[in-house]
Amino acid sequence: MSVSTAAVAQTVCPPLPVLGRDVTVPLVTGGEVTYAALDYAASAPALQRVWDDVAAYAPYYGSVHRGAGYLSQLSTDLFENARRTVEEFLDCRPDDQLIFTRSTTDSLNLLAAALPADCQVFVFETEHHASLLPWKDAEVTYLNAPRTPAQAVETLEQALAARTVSNEEGQGPALVCVTGASNVTGELWPVRELAAAAHAHGARIVLDAAQLAPHHPVSVQDLDVDWIAFSGHKLYAPFGSGVLAGRADWLQAADPYLAGGGASRKVTRREDGGVDVEWHDSAARHEAGSPNVIGAYSIASACKALTEAGFDTLVAREQHLIAEVRAGLAEVPQVKVLSLFGDDAPRVGVISFVVDGWNSSHFAAALSAEYGIGVRDGLFCAHPLVRTLLGSDPQTQGECGAPEAAPGEKSLNAIRVSFGAGTPDEHVERFVTAVRELVTNGAKWNYHTENGRCVPAV
Repeated sequence: MSVSTAAVAQTVCPPLPVLGRDVTVPLVTGGEVTYAALDYAASAPALQRVWDDVAAYAPYYGSVHRGAGYLSQLSTDLFENARRTVEEFLDCRPDDQLIFTRSTTDSLNLLAAALPADCQVFVFETEHHASLLPWKDAEVTYLNAPRTPAQAVETLEQALAARTVSNEEGQGPALVCVTGASNVTGELWPVRELAAAAHAHGARIVLDAAQLAPHHPVSVQDLDVDWIAFSGHKLYAPFGSGVLAGRADWLQAADPYLAGGGASRKVTRREDGGVDVEWHDSAARHEAGSPNVIGAYSIASACKALTEAGFDTLVAREQHLIAEVRAGLAEVPQVKVLSLFGDDAPRVGVISFVVDGWNSSHFAAALSAEYGIGVRDGLFCAHPLVRTLLGSDPQTQGECGAPEAAPGEKSLNAIRVSFGAGTPDEHVERFVTAVRELVTNGAKWNYHTENGRCVPAV
């Protein structure tokens, strides 16, 4: 990094404190080094602020919505206040409903279970499996990968215009599912324009914001989406929590996602021995069981922390890191960065690439074992997209995150580096240096395949 560029980085803002920032890991070549966590797109480290907030609440842990005691009442207030905090973070409409779930995958499966009868779903093949696969009970139209944002809008408009009339009164319900930022290329999708196209044709739209919300402000009202889903573990909160927020009507009309306590308002026995159930119309309808109050509170804490840090500042710093990584990779001719929309497309801190002459699993293993750098390799749970970007046959076998090819063999997988608000400049500098050294000099250690993964030979 040049002195001037480093100076710019320092004037933008320092990284936000995250857990694990001082963890050291052993190197196969000897010694230890501070771990460089560059796999934020899979799971970002928890913010120290979030962990501290959860620790402060822990002694006051109590049942939610179920107890008359002080701690139960406090926990209930904490849970519902967390809901309001996240609603504000997402700029929800006044009559929207926000449901706490386990993850983006859970959120989109919940929405899939709430689709009206005869609903048609439109989804691009470029989606993460969390938003590509839940629609198994609906009529699904899979759209080919677009090569420009404008082509994405045009493709959707054509598909919606051609959709089958499902009843005599006109078109039946339809839903479009789209990502906000690709988990493979980091490229931003034209969500506002896609929402306008959907609504113009009488369809609704759900936004998978798993990769967008940690990097950019997300407004349900400004983007004009009907629902939004994201995960806590990508938003600098601990595992096990997620959000589905948006229009209440389909959710209220559907049977509960899970049947049980909390979802039911009234349960009575019938004379024939069965039971009659009156379900809640509120978010509780789809939050059966004792809720994950710590998960909800941690998401709310992360929302507050990111808002207080200021997305303008966070985005500026991340763009600086993106520029550093892209410039460094561009200096290595053997590296090919994967992209749908081209080099000039706006993006978040997610970059995937392949290296000529290297099995991607081997390269990622060497980054970890010899440099203490954690990245991801594989198909990133977006198999159709990565296959399209790699130009491979759609039937080619490949495992999500577990490539089978040994070092030196051709494999269907790529390498992904990803970063965010907690990433120090030193981590991306070490990564760029490591890529250059591995390509120039080769690995210093021998590796072999074990249980589907490339690992250092003992």
